[in-house]
Amino acid sequence: MKVLYMGTPDFAVPPLKSIINAGHSLCGVFTQPDKPKGRGYTLTPPPVKECALENNIEVFQPATLKDGTALDIIKKLNPDVIVVVAFGKILPKEILDFPKYGCINIHGSLLPRYRGAAPIQWSVLNGDKQTGVTAMYMDVGVDTGDMLLKEVTDIGENETSEELYDRIAHMGAELIVKTLAKAEKGELVPEKQEDSLSCYAPMLDKSMCKIDWTKSASEVHNKVRGLNSWPIATASINGKAVKIYTTRLCNKGGRAGQIISLKPVTVACGTGSVEILQIQPQGKKRMSAEDFARGYRLTTDSIFE
Repeated sequence: MKVLYMGTPDFAVPPLKSIINAGHSLCGVFTQPDKPKGRGYTLTPPPVKECALENNIEVFQPATLKDGTALDIIKKLNPDVIVVVAFGKILPKEILDFPKYGCINIHGSLLPRYRGAAPIQWSVLNGDKQTGVTAMYMDVGVDTGDMLLKEVTDIGENETSEELYDRIAHMGAELIVKTLAKAEKGELVPEKQEDSLSCYAPMLDKSMCKIDWTKSASEVHNKVRGLNSWPIATASINGKAVKIYTTRLCNKGGRAGQIISLKPVTVACGTGSVEILQIQPQGKKRMSAEDFARGYRLTTDSIFE
């Protein structure tokens, strides 16, 4: 099958590699423009562009899809199908309608749950026990198209968004190959989404980071792992700001925010408590919570805020 691929971040790399390895003909890759990164603001290509160039696939980086230029390119490439994975731009209807087999998207949730930009992170933040990946036909709405195939996976009690993100990316890589094979054979059975079952997963931002220690231990733990690896849960102690990377659930109780044990470092929540494993003081490197407690002379009277 002649495939045009659209994707940008590292999440979209495993599905691209999977399509290449399955023997499909990649007629081109659309991705976002290079962006400045790091302290030197070095112009850096997206991960999908790097993967495409390594495999001698032509890359296109249009600033917009709305002025007709992208559509002209697509008409010349004449793909059988367009595969979209975390591309980051909305496709106009004239592009959606062009390919013979439509535009197929890989989305990191079990639709219709968690439509939107951050489905993997919100499944962790909300303490879900299961999630998965959905292959769907794209339409003019945001993740509202007909569903095609799904794969389900359990979410570990201590699994972070970053860890789940990597697993879902590889699940998507397997699912897109299955979906393309069924599309080519005419075996796909589209299923309408039930809008009443949908919820939205907006982008994360730093306003979400502050831990509320009066919440239950489960809610605190889910926030810590849900915001890992970005933007990271935060707190303060003795007037010092810290980032908290890793926690574990405990059953001990106490005053919310109080350190109730130093070995291991355990902090009471509204109900239950969490053991802190990794922490990063402002301006310092990430370290174990026990090293932090020793270095900053914390006691069981110390309070996280």
